[in-house]
Amino acid sequence: MASLLEKVQTLISANLHSLVDNALKANSMAVIDQYIRDVDNNLDALEDAAATVGGQVKTLQRKRDEYARQIAELDKNIDMFLTQNKEDLARAAQAKLNSVKDLYDTFQAQLERQEREYKSLLDARLKLQAKLTTIRQQREEMAALLELAKAKEITTRAIRSLDDLAGVGDVDVARMAESIRSRLDKASAEAEIRASNLDQQMDEALGRGQLDAQLEERKRRLGIGQG
Repeated sequence: MASLLEKVQTLISANLHSLVDNALKANSMAVIDQYIRDVDNNLDALEDAAATVGGQVKTLQRKRDEYARQIAELDKNIDMFLTQNKEDLARAAQAKLNSVKDLYDTFQAQLERQEREYKSLLDARLKLQAKLTTIRQQREEMAALLELAKAKEITTRAIRSLDDLAGVGDVDVARMAESIRSRLDKASAEAEIRASNLDQQMDEALGRGQLDAQLEERKRRLGIGQG
């Protein structure tokens, strides 16, 4: 369980801005897609582990409550035996009470440990789900940016071809090449505008994530919202 939480913590701590930068530099979604696959796999493992530990918590609670019931019953019986002057029965009941109390304390300690682990698993699951939601949103923006980049590369190659065509000396061919070049210039400008908007959206999303993390750290120091 500890190794699973360590893997999950590594994924939670991943710098998404850095992942996006690497994807842009490599002109590929591979690094982001691998991160998403890793998160998906570990989310499945977290859910399975949480269900297992949650089941153990319920079992321990049931056993602890049964011992608590026995303790109350034995305690009442001891008083009854003493009032009836049945000290042998009271002594036997007291010995059993002591034994049951030891069992109760053992199960209570186990329950507290399992409850802490269960909470850790649930907290990690929520944080990892939030991280996955963020990176999936950024992946969509990244895909659009890469498509725009590829389109711009195609436009650049087309303009070079038109430059070659315009140089053949034919007036009509040159006019046609200039018309096509104007259309490509407009398409390129539109692509840059869309890319600028996507860049701004991504920077805002990443900025919000950083601000949220800073505020959460400040709340932790101030003890706000902690049980």
